[in-house]
Amino acid sequence: MKILIIKMSSLGDVIHTLPAISDICAQIEDVQIDWVVEEAFADIPALHPGVKNVLPIALRRWRHKPITAIASKEIRTFLKALHHETYDLVLDAQGLIKSALFARLSHGRTVGLDWNSSRESLASLFYDQRISIAREQHAVDRTRQLAALTFDYTLSGAANFGFALAQIQTPAIMLLHGTTWQSKHWPEEQWRALAVIIRNAGYKLVIPAGNPVESARASRIAIDETELLPPTSLGELVRNMMACSGVVSVDTGLGHLAGALGLPTVGIYGSTDPILTGVRGVNAKTLASDHLPCIPCKKRHCKLSQDDCKIYPPCLAETTPETTWIALQSQIRLASGS
Repeated sequence: MKILIIKMSSLGDVIHTLPAISDICAQIEDVQIDWVVEEAFADIPALHPGVKNVLPIALRRWRHKPITAIASKEIRTFLKALHHETYDLVLDAQGLIKSALFARLSHGRTVGLDWNSSRESLASLFYDQRISIAREQHAVDRTRQLAALTFDYTLSGAANFGFALAQIQTPAIMLLHGTTWQSKHWPEEQWRALAVIIRNAGYKLVIPAGNPVESARASRIAIDETELLPPTSLGELVRNMMACSGVVSVDTGLGHLAGALGLPTVGIYGSTDPILTGVRGVNAKTLASDHLPCIPCKKRHCKLSQDDCKIYPPCLAETTPETTWIALQSQIRLASGS
């Protein structure tokens, strides 16, 4: 059976889809799974043994430079690759109009979320079959349920992200500080205080950055003997992650990646809902508080005044460097079996 998965972005969403791939492979014999994904995230589906072909799409880049994309024939080349196979089923696991459009442009019977379940309801009009999935549950569970109902099997067992990479045990902790929402940023003074605690505990610090803004922040967080990683591919970053003893992250795709890899991971959450998108993994823990009535607001920018807050955003005030380190130590011990 040939299946095409449409899940283009973002990084966290792509990672949340991996357990559904593991489920499909466990339930269907002789299955071939291809995957359409944004070029920046193509390394991730390629790491799953159940994915045969990855079809990178550059939709984000094409939108910014459409004339260049057309002139270079990139779009035509992608559509040719998309049309190369005829699929028994095309599953849009994203539920957006853009993903539904590419599902319809492929060759195969299309399945996706129904009007009330899709992130963009109009996307449901593109599918041959529409499936209802309850919204108020974790993204991993929703996608696993979508696949189970599509292929008519019963879900069982914990989520399996499908990674089979060996961890190289070294005394290093990676700090994932970068995120797109202002309301999800843990203050730099908190990161730096955590860095001091980690170094005093005898661990090396590893801090990656994906752009100049993140590089400047990483430099401000860094203390003695910190390894600052320049922008790199996801594949290379995975290799750097697997050489660490643990990871601390805000709500960002790389934090979801660390958890999915099975690394001891602590996710720091404030404005976003850990019930819906908390860090998942056998050694992952999410830290969140509910001391304010607005938590989780699910807003990009905090609406409260910064003047009266010692820690801003105030939803992160109860997640201190000390509690974060205690949580990570616990996950490291759990992973080691001690």
